[in-house]
Amino acid sequence: MNLLARDRLVTFPRRPLVMGILNLCADSFSGDSISGIDRAMRRARQMIAEGADIIDIGGESASTNRPAMSEAEEIACLLPFVQRFKAELPSFEPPADPAQLFPPLLSINTWRSGVVRPVLAEGGDLLNDLSALPSDENARLCAENGAALLIMHNEGEPKVWHPYHAFTDVWTSLEAFFEAKIAQAMAAGVRRESLVLDPGIGFTKLHDDNLRIYRDLERLARFERPVLLPVSRKRVIGEVLGEPPAQRDAGTVACIVSGMRRGAQIFRVHNVRAAVQTIRAVEAVLLA
Repeated sequence: MNLLARDRLVTFPRRPLVMGILNLCADSFSGDSISGIDRAMRRARQMIAEGADIIDIGGESASTNRPAMSEAEEIACLLPFVQRFKAELPSFEPPADPAQLFPPLLSINTWRSGVVRPVLAEGGDLLNDLSALPSDENARLCAENGAALLIMHNEGEPKVWHPYHAFTDVWTSLEAFFEAKIAQAMAAGVRRESLVLDPGIGFTKLHDDNLRIYRDLERLARFERPVLLPVSRKRVIGEVLGEPPAQRDAGTVACIVSGMRRGAQIFRVHNVRAAVQTIRAVEAVLLA
Protein backbone atom coordinates (compact mmCIF):
# COMPACT_ATOMS: atom_id res chain seq x y z
CA MET A 1 0.00 0.00 0.00
CA ASN A 2 1.31 3.43 -0.97
CA LEU A 3 0.57 7.00 0.07
CA LEU A 4 1.24 9.58 -2.65
CA ALA A 5 1.54 13.19 -1.42
CA ARG A 6 2.62 15.60 -4.17
CA ASP A 7 5.92 14.09 -5.35
CA ARG A 8 6.44 11.92 -2.26
CA LEU A 9 5.64 8.21 -2.19
CA VAL A 10 5.42 6.51 1.20
CA THR A 11 5.22 2.73 1.11
CA PHE A 12 3.52 0.61 3.79
CA PRO A 13 4.08 -1.59 5.71
CA ARG A 14 6.65 0.49 7.53
CA ARG A 15 7.05 2.00 10.98
CA PRO A 16 3.90 4.03 11.75
CA LEU A 17 4.15 7.73 10.96
CA VAL A 18 3.96 10.30 13.74
CA MET A 19 2.09 13.50 12.92
CA GLY A 20 3.04 16.32 15.27
CA ILE A 21 0.32 18.86 16.07
CA LEU A 22 1.35 22.49 15.66
CA ASN A 23 -1.44 24.81 16.77
CA LEU A 24 -0.95 28.28 15.33
CA CYS A 25 -4.26 29.43 16.80
CA ALA A 26 -4.64 31.01 20.22
CA ASP A 27 -7.29 28.65 21.58
CA SER A 28 -6.02 25.08 21.46
CA PHE A 29 -8.02 22.83 23.80
CA SER A 30 -4.74 21.29 24.94
CA GLY A 31 -3.17 24.60 25.92
CA ASP A 32 -0.22 24.29 23.54
CA SER A 33 -0.85 27.10 21.06
CA ILE A 34 2.16 28.81 19.49
CA SER A 35 2.04 32.51 18.67
CA GLY A 36 4.55 34.09 16.29
CA ILE A 37 6.12 32.53 13.24
CA ASP A 38 9.63 32.34 14.76
CA ARG A 39 8.38 30.34 17.75
CA ALA A 40 6.28 28.15 15.45
CA MET A 41 9.28 27.33 13.28
CA ARG A 42 11.37 26.49 16.33
CA ARG A 43 8.65 24.17 17.55
CA ALA A 44 8.38 22.51 14.13
CA ARG A 45 12.13 21.91 14.08
CA GLN A 46 11.97 20.53 17.62
CA MET A 47 9.21 18.07 16.68
CA ILE A 48 11.21 16.92 13.66
CA ALA A 49 14.26 16.44 15.89
CA GLU A 50 12.06 14.36 18.22
CA GLY A 51 11.05 12.12 15.31
CA ALA A 52 7.96 13.65 13.68
CA ASP A 53 7.34 12.42 10.13
CA ILE A 54 4.52 14.91 9.46
CA ILE A 55 3.89 18.41 10.80
CA ASP A 56 0.17 19.21 11.00
CA ILE A 57 -0.52 22.95 11.19
CA GLY A 58 -3.87 24.43 12.15
CA GLY A 59 -5.02 28.01 12.46
CA GLU A 60 -8.33 27.30 14.16
CA SER A 61 -9.44 25.07 17.01
CA ALA A 62 -12.04 22.47 16.05
CA SER A 63 -13.85 23.04 19.34
CA THR A 64 -17.35 24.40 18.92
CA ASN A 65 -17.30 26.41 22.18
CA ARG A 66 -15.01 28.93 20.47
CA PRO A 67 -16.11 31.35 17.72
CA ALA A 68 -15.11 30.56 14.14
CA MET A 69 -12.33 32.57 12.50
CA SER A 70 -12.89 34.40 9.25
CA GLU A 71 -11.23 32.96 6.16
CA ALA A 72 -8.95 36.01 6.00
CA GLU A 73 -7.80 35.45 9.60
CA GLU A 74 -7.11 31.78 9.01
CA ILE A 75 -5.17 32.46 5.81
CA ALA A 76 -3.11 35.13 7.59
CA CYS A 77 -2.30 32.54 10.25
CA LEU A 78 -1.40 29.62 7.97
CA LEU A 79 0.10 31.07 4.82
CA PRO A 80 3.19 32.80 6.29
CA PHE A 81 4.13 29.60 8.12
CA VAL A 82 3.78 27.48 4.98
CA GLN A 83 5.97 29.92 3.04
CA ARG A 84 8.59 29.99 5.79
CA PHE A 85 8.54 26.22 6.26
CA LYS A 86 9.07 25.57 2.57
CA ALA A 87 11.84 28.18 2.36
CA GLU A 88 13.74 26.70 5.33
CA LEU A 89 13.16 23.04 4.50
CA PRO A 90 16.52 22.64 2.69
CA SER A 91 18.32 23.74 5.87
CA PHE A 92 16.67 21.14 8.13
CA GLU A 93 19.10 18.67 9.71
CA PRO A 94 18.52 15.10 8.46
CA PRO A 95 17.55 12.73 11.28
CA ALA A 96 19.89 10.12 12.65
CA ASP A 97 17.10 7.51 12.43
CA PRO A 98 16.84 6.20 8.85
CA ALA A 99 13.26 5.04 9.51
CA GLN A 100 12.06 8.62 10.02
CA LEU A 101 10.37 10.19 7.01
CA PHE A 102 12.55 13.04 5.78
CA PRO A 103 12.00 15.67 4.62
CA PRO A 104 8.83 15.68 6.73
CA LEU A 105 5.44 16.04 5.11
CA LEU A 106 3.51 19.25 5.79
CA SER A 107 -0.17 18.75 6.61
CA ILE A 108 -2.68 21.61 6.44
CA ASN A 109 -5.49 21.27 8.98
CA THR A 110 -8.37 23.29 7.58
CA TRP A 111 -11.70 22.77 5.82
CA ARG A 112 -12.93 26.01 4.18
CA SER A 113 -12.23 25.91 0.45
CA GLY A 114 -11.45 29.64 0.52
CA VAL A 115 -8.55 28.83 2.84
CA VAL A 116 -7.58 25.54 1.18
CA ARG A 117 -7.14 27.16 -2.23
CA PRO A 118 -4.36 29.70 -1.45
CA VAL A 119 -2.62 27.58 1.17
CA LEU A 120 -2.37 24.42 -0.95
CA ALA A 121 -1.23 26.51 -3.91
CA GLU A 122 1.67 27.75 -1.76
CA GLY A 123 2.59 24.34 -0.39
CA GLY A 124 1.35 21.51 1.78
CA ASP A 125 1.57 17.80 1.07
CA LEU A 126 -1.64 16.71 2.80
CA LEU A 127 -5.01 18.35 3.46
CA ASN A 128 -6.31 17.28 6.87
CA ASP A 129 -9.98 18.02 6.20
CA LEU A 130 -12.48 17.56 9.05
CA SER A 131 -15.47 18.71 7.00
CA ALA A 132 -16.42 15.17 5.86
CA LEU A 133 -16.53 16.41 2.24
CA PRO A 134 -20.01 17.99 2.01
CA SER A 135 -19.01 18.84 -1.58
CA ASP A 136 -16.18 17.81 -3.87
CA GLU A 137 -14.50 21.25 -3.84
CA ASN A 138 -11.66 20.44 -1.44
CA ALA A 139 -11.05 17.13 -3.20
CA ARG A 140 -10.76 18.97 -6.53
CA LEU A 141 -8.27 21.42 -4.98
CA CYS A 142 -6.18 18.50 -3.72
CA ALA A 143 -6.26 16.92 -7.18
CA GLU A 144 -5.22 20.18 -8.83
CA ASN A 145 -2.26 20.59 -6.46
CA GLY A 146 -1.27 16.93 -6.20
CA ALA A 147 -1.83 16.96 -2.43
CA ALA A 148 -3.01 13.95 -0.47
CA LEU A 149 -6.44 14.18 1.18
CA LEU A 150 -7.41 12.99 4.63
CA ILE A 151 -11.12 12.11 4.88
CA MET A 152 -12.48 12.25 8.43
CA HIS A 153 -15.78 10.74 9.51
CA ASN A 154 -18.02 13.43 10.96
CA GLU A 155 -21.69 14.28 11.21
CA GLY A 156 -22.47 17.93 10.43
CA GLU A 157 -20.58 21.12 9.61
CA PRO A 158 -17.35 21.93 11.51
CA LYS A 159 -17.36 24.70 14.15
CA VAL A 160 -21.11 24.24 14.65
CA TRP A 161 -22.28 22.43 17.77
CA HIS A 162 -24.11 19.20 17.03
CA PRO A 163 -25.70 16.83 19.55
CA TYR A 164 -23.90 13.53 19.93
CA HIS A 165 -25.21 11.15 17.32
CA ALA A 166 -26.88 8.02 18.63
CA PHE A 167 -25.58 5.46 16.14
CA THR A 168 -27.51 2.23 15.82
CA ASP A 169 -24.16 0.74 14.80
CA VAL A 170 -21.21 3.13 14.54
CA TRP A 171 -19.28 0.77 12.27
CA THR A 172 -22.12 0.47 9.78
CA SER A 173 -22.07 4.27 9.56
CA LEU A 174 -18.27 4.45 9.23
CA GLU A 175 -18.04 1.85 6.49
CA ALA A 176 -20.88 3.34 4.43
CA PHE A 177 -19.40 6.82 4.88
CA PHE A 178 -15.94 5.84 3.64
CA GLU A 179 -17.34 3.89 0.70
CA ALA A 180 -19.21 7.01 -0.44
CA LYS A 181 -16.50 9.58 0.30
CA ILE A 182 -13.68 7.61 -1.33
CA ALA A 183 -15.80 7.38 -4.48
CA GLN A 184 -16.59 11.10 -4.28
CA ALA A 185 -12.94 12.10 -3.88
CA MET A 186 -11.81 9.88 -6.74
CA ALA A 187 -14.55 11.23 -9.00
CA ALA A 188 -13.16 14.71 -8.23
CA GLY A 189 -9.72 13.63 -9.47
CA VAL A 190 -7.91 12.47 -6.31
CA ARG A 191 -6.00 9.25 -6.82
CA ARG A 192 -6.90 6.43 -4.47
CA GLU A 193 -3.29 6.18 -3.32
CA SER A 194 -3.50 9.83 -2.18
CA LEU A 195 -6.30 9.16 0.34
CA VAL A 196 -5.97 8.75 4.11
CA LEU A 197 -8.86 7.72 6.39
CA ASP A 198 -9.63 9.08 9.87
CA PRO A 199 -12.49 7.52 11.90
CA GLY A 200 -13.15 10.86 13.63
CA ILE A 201 -12.69 9.90 17.27
CA GLY A 202 -14.65 12.34 19.44
CA PHE A 203 -16.61 14.03 16.65
CA THR A 204 -20.36 13.71 17.39
CA LYS A 205 -19.77 10.28 18.89
CA LEU A 206 -20.75 8.93 22.28
CA HIS A 207 -18.20 7.51 24.70
CA ASP A 208 -18.96 3.85 23.93
CA ASP A 209 -18.87 4.48 20.17
CA ASN A 210 -15.39 6.02 20.47
CA LEU A 211 -14.15 3.03 22.45
CA ARG A 212 -15.67 0.62 19.94
CA ILE A 213 -13.83 2.38 17.11
CA TYR A 214 -10.55 1.89 18.98
CA ARG A 215 -11.36 -1.78 19.64
CA ASP A 216 -12.43 -2.68 16.09
CA LEU A 217 -10.12 -0.39 14.10
CA GLU A 218 -8.88 -3.27 11.94
CA ARG A 219 -12.24 -3.15 10.11
CA LEU A 220 -10.91 -0.17 8.14
CA ALA A 221 -8.27 -2.43 6.55
CA ARG A 222 -10.86 -3.40 3.91
CA PHE A 223 -10.37 0.00 2.24
CA GLU A 224 -6.61 -0.58 1.78
CA ARG A 225 -5.79 3.01 2.69
CA PRO A 226 -3.57 4.36 5.49
CA VAL A 227 -5.56 4.97 8.67
CA LEU A 228 -4.79 7.99 10.82
CA LEU A 229 -5.72 7.55 14.46
CA PRO A 230 -6.07 10.94 16.21
CA VAL A 231 -5.56 9.63 19.72
CA SER A 232 -3.82 12.52 21.45
CA ARG A 233 -5.41 13.72 24.69
CA LYS A 234 -8.91 13.02 23.40
CA ARG A 235 -12.00 13.58 25.53
CA VAL A 236 -12.70 9.85 25.67
CA ILE A 237 -9.28 9.36 27.34
CA GLY A 238 -10.17 12.07 29.83
CA GLU A 239 -13.48 10.36 30.54
CA VAL A 240 -11.69 7.08 31.26
CA LEU A 241 -8.93 8.61 33.39
CA GLY A 242 -10.71 11.59 34.91
CA GLU A 243 -7.86 13.86 33.80
CA PRO A 244 -7.66 17.23 31.98
CA PRO A 245 -6.08 17.36 28.49
CA ALA A 246 -2.52 18.11 29.64
CA GLN A 247 -2.56 15.01 31.88
CA ARG A 248 -3.69 12.51 29.23
CA ASP A 249 -0.35 11.50 27.68
CA ALA A 250 -0.27 8.12 29.44
CA GLY A 251 -3.71 7.34 28.04
CA THR A 252 -2.53 8.52 24.64
CA VAL A 253 0.39 6.07 24.79
CA ALA A 254 -2.02 3.23 25.60
CA CYS A 255 -4.14 4.14 22.58
CA ILE A 256 -1.06 4.19 20.34
CA VAL A 257 -0.14 0.67 21.45
CA SER A 258 -3.70 -0.49 20.79
CA GLY A 259 -3.78 1.29 17.43
CA MET A 260 -0.52 -0.32 16.31
CA ARG A 261 -1.93 -3.76 17.07
CA ARG A 262 -5.07 -2.96 15.09
CA GLY A 263 -3.50 -1.58 11.94
CA ALA A 264 -3.22 2.22 12.28
CA GLN A 265 -0.44 3.67 10.12
CA ILE A 266 -0.40 7.30 11.31
CA PHE A 267 -0.78 8.79 14.81
CA ARG A 268 -1.61 12.46 15.33
CA VAL A 269 -0.15 13.61 18.65
CA HIS A 270 0.85 16.59 20.77
CA ASN A 271 3.76 14.83 22.52
CA VAL A 272 5.93 13.69 19.62
CA ARG A 273 8.80 12.35 21.71
CA ALA A 274 6.51 10.09 23.76
CA ALA A 275 4.76 8.78 20.63
CA VAL A 276 8.00 8.03 18.80
CA GLN A 277 9.48 6.26 21.82
CA THR A 278 6.27 4.24 22.25
CA ILE A 279 6.33 3.09 18.63
CA ARG A 280 10.00 2.14 18.78
CA ALA A 281 9.53 0.21 22.03
CA VAL A 282 6.47 -1.66 20.77
CA GLU A 283 8.23 -2.60 17.53
CA ALA A 284 11.29 -3.81 19.46
CA VAL A 285 9.13 -6.02 21.67
CA LEU A 286 7.10 -7.40 18.77
CA LEU A 287 10.25 -8.22 16.79
CA ALA A 288 12.15 -9.64 19.78
